Amino acid sequence: MVASYEVGRRRVPVSLLPKIAAALAVSVETLIGQGRTTPAKRGPAPKLQQQMERIQRLPRAKQRLVLQMLDGVLAQASR
Repeated sequence: MVASYEVGRRRVPVSLLPKIAAALAVSVETLIGQGRTTPAKRGPAPKLQQQMERIQRLPRAKQRLVLQMLDGVLAQASR
């Protein structure tokens, strides 16, 4: 019998946990929720991240407008 760890309604063989953790670039402990319980201290979020979080709070129509503008700027920059 293969030991398993239940995640929600999925059963994952324990033997696959190291491969899954490696694919996700996390430790097995973190993958199963046994990692560090207190978040690491971090400084303020970079400006781009702060702006993306603000964009996520916009209504969908305004999000689409921002993304269209970004697509246009990025398309111009790649020429």
